[in-house]
Amino acid sequence: MRVLVYSDDAGTREKVRLAIGRRPAADVPLVEIVECATQPAVIKHLDSGDIDVAVLDGEAQPAGGMGICRQAKDEVHNCPPILVLIARRDDRWLANWSRADGVVAQPIDPVVLAEAVADLMRRRLSLTRAQ
Repeated sequence: MRVLVYSDDAGTREKVRLAIGRRPAADVPLVEIVECATQPAVIKHLDSGDIDVAVLDGEAQPAGGMGICRQAKDEVHNCPPILVLIARRDDRWLANWSRADGVVAQPIDPVVLAEAVADLMRRRLSLTRAQ
């Protein structure tokens, strides 16, 4: 499965990539990570239909992950499940506004992030099998 990781911060992208690893759970396929540092690159990849799950940094600049998530949910046909990284637990309401399928608070806990991504991968697999 292809997992898109978006952040303007290379360190954040690396933390996410390392937390997900090659396979975040035994019952999900191997992962190919696609890293993006800009909003246009994220939208291009999501529009291509080749992304199965996206992890977006809610604190990225100048385009935050929550705004990109909302845009993708409105504009991308068959938008994949999206997980948003938030800086403060109180930002969950903003993630709900963005229509994120999952939320993980920073600092990143690798176990929590891997479980959340695996759950979204399972969701994507069940959707593609149902079609």
